[in-house]
Amino acid sequence: MTHTINDVDIAICGAGPVGQALALLLQQQGYAAERIALYDAKTAEQAEQDARSIAISYGSRQILQAAGAWPVKATAIQEIHVSRRGHFGRSLMRAADYAVPDLGYVARYGDIIRPLQAAINNKGIRIQRPVSVSNIEEAADHVRLTLSHADTGETSHVSASIVIQAEGGTFGDQEQRSQRHDYQQTAIIAHVNTDAQIAGRAFERFTEQGPLALLPQEDGYALVWCVRPEQAEHLLSLDEQGFKQALQAAFGHRLGNFIKTSARLSYPLGLNAQAHATARTVAIGNAAQTLHPVAGQGLNLGLRDSVVLARSLTRHLHDTASSDPAAALQAYLAERQADRKLTIRITDSMARVFANSPDGSFSQTLLGLGLGALDMVKPAKRMLAEQMMFGWR
Repeated sequence: MTHTINDVDIAICGAGPVGQALALLLQQQGYAAERIALYDAKTAEQAEQDARSIAISYGSRQILQAAGAWPVKATAIQEIHVSRRGHFGRSLMRAADYAVPDLGYVARYGDIIRPLQAAINNKGIRIQRPVSVSNIEEAADHVRLTLSHADTGETSHVSASIVIQAEGGTFGDQEQRSQRHDYQQTAIIAHVNTDAQIAGRAFERFTEQGPLALLPQEDGYALVWCVRPEQAEHLLSLDEQGFKQALQAAFGHRLGNFIKTSARLSYPLGLNAQAHATARTVAIGNAAQTLHPVAGQGLNLGLRDSVVLARSLTRHLHDTASSDPAAALQAYLAERQADRKLTIRITDSMARVFANSPDGSFSQTLLGLGLGALDMVKPAKRMLAEQMMFGWR
């Protein structure tokens, strides 16, 4: 049997945290660094200067540590307070209850990328920026990538044994996948300060229009406020004082008064997911599933994808009885199925149910009872906490 000698064994399209973690795990587990390549449309400077706030679970910290990309400049979450605005019932999760130092962390995207890129450079893994993958052409024994170089305007080609799509974008930019739902919500994000901050405590507060999350970060909180599009337009049009007043009315005074907010950004929210692989290509992270930000599971699910895919491809690398990568990719999909389905079901249910039950309805009473019962039924609470922290990997 003859074998095509490709330019690389593994080509990863997208050099975000999920793509870079995958490359590092593959190198650690036996793939030669020079046979792995990453391609990304952003420059390294653009990636490192990205100030978006990202939630990292404790399990994701373990993955980044295993990849050699921890510590990350981040603020620890020791407690998560979950409540329903204007209704009884709440739940409080504490790291101490689960024998972990922290439930999770809040970090800026650029601060997550920085140690990953340092590890990539240290290991000698190839990364090309700014490069867009304009075409993927799959043949029986290789995949041919067409690369568009933004800095020179030139086009080049690379052949790879396996291609991983790890560049997903946001819901509003994506083509429709098999599992898709538009939540008719917009997320407003900002950094806010209060005059009675509680160190290490995150808040997930469900309102009639969607969840409102305040995650401890640096000297204040990362805000993710999910509302209907028309309400988002109104909130974005307010001056700082008007926005603080609206936020105060929605969240209440658990943290005292809101005293400062940064500039606000927004993006549309939806579920867009499809577990799919060909004989030589597979999608992971946001390229495979884009979730509602409730419970902050997007990056965490993607990092678990990277762990399992690295393991599946490493088994393929060392399996001398087979040279067909399709089996490794199908094994990956099968192994990820339960965790993906459960995480999608949890976030989708929370986004739909809490935001679509009008005040005064019977379902609101049930929701309040559910939050109260969660604190009382310890096994159910532990199962939920462990899924959010670790998932299945």
